[in-house]
Amino acid sequence: MTVFEELKRRGLIAQMTHEEQIEEKLTNEKCTFYIGFDATADSLHVGHFLQLVVMKHLQKAGHRPIVLLGTGTTLVGDPTGRTDMRKMLKKDDIDYNAECFKEQMSRFIDFSNDKALIIKNGDWLLNLNYIDFLRNVGRYFSVNKMLTAECVKSRLEHGLSFLEFNYMLMQSYDFLKLYENYDCTLQLGGDDQWSNILGGIDLIRRVKQEQAYGMTFCLLTTKEGKKMGKTQSGALWLDANKCSPYDFFQYWRNIDDTDVIKCLKLLTFLPIEQIESMENWEDAKINEAKELLAFEVTKMVHGKQASDEALKTSKALFSQGTINENMPTTKLSINNFKNNEIGTLNLLVTCGLCKSNGEARRLVLQGGITINSEKIIDPTTNINMTEFKNGLIIKKGKKVFHRVII
Repeated sequence: MTVFEELKRRGLIAQMTHEEQIEEKLTNEKCTFYIGFDATADSLHVGHFLQLVVMKHLQKAGHRPIVLLGTGTTLVGDPTGRTDMRKMLKKDDIDYNAECFKEQMSRFIDFSNDKALIIKNGDWLLNLNYIDFLRNVGRYFSVNKMLTAECVKSRLEHGLSFLEFNYMLMQSYDFLKLYENYDCTLQLGGDDQWSNILGGIDLIRRVKQEQAYGMTFCLLTTKEGKKMGKTQSGALWLDANKCSPYDFFQYWRNIDDTDVIKCLKLLTFLPIEQIESMENWEDAKINEAKELLAFEVTKMVHGKQASDEALKTSKALFSQGTINENMPTTKLSINNFKNNEIGTLNLLVTCGLCKSNGEARRLVLQGGITINSEKIIDPTTNINMTEFKNGLIIKKGKKVFHRVII
């Protein structure tokens, strides 16, 4: 099975500009392709992880990836999928975020001996002369056509700044520069980047009179069409300091039954035949598939040891409810207590199990909190410091366990 056939069979491919030519390039040639990553945070998240998986599939087949870090485009901000303008970041913060991305990506992609490249688009975008850019690039873009792009149309109702309106031109120019400097002929990205990718292909055709190609892969969504990777505390980060390996593991262990097989196909490198054999699994077997998904994805992101520990902790909690050293833990100090007590609502917020006292109150009143095997039904309940002697266990709902110590 060729890599193109595997990508299709796994359901990774969403759209392509020239299917026959792309299949030929990926099957019988060695091509250079790129994916862009704007450095908007100091960690990659699970949406980026799907892109790294696609990149790894292609690298394993002998193709050369270019990771383009958006040290220039991040200063402008991609309007795609937004209802308002992105927060404007300082250049130093963007450069720091880009370095964090490089470190994380190195766990998945082999950058040795030019097998893959990391390039920053700030190297050319930050030195552009605006008038020259308008004359050499801007003249090829029709405003009427740009207004039909989904990433622009969706923002017009709320207001699209002229700053963001430039984003498509900048991303298109990136593709042209990579085509000229690195013989990069294929741009990949999430399906929400389709309009931007088409812009770059058209620019290369107009400037170079040559053909480039584009392919998008599906977005990681639930059966309802909502983006995956949102947790109680925010995005599902790949940085262990922002999302612990256990919490990362539990996210995948607890996904909806209907999403398990799809995620196994999209996010793991398990043989596709093995995954397809699970498609009719139900009940206990589907839980086994969830556990396999959680283990494989956590292993890729955090390493086998962390994945083994998360699996062990998960099994201990759900089968016996026992304390495990790898359980997510919050350490309190004496200063968290008043008269040797701490309020339940304060405790839940301090542990990050709720975002506010109001949310914590609603959860308690709904019967969703158990502390040391005792269900808490009164939001005004205080917990004495002596309860923490051997570690206090909070159970939120049916699946979230948290340990608190002093």
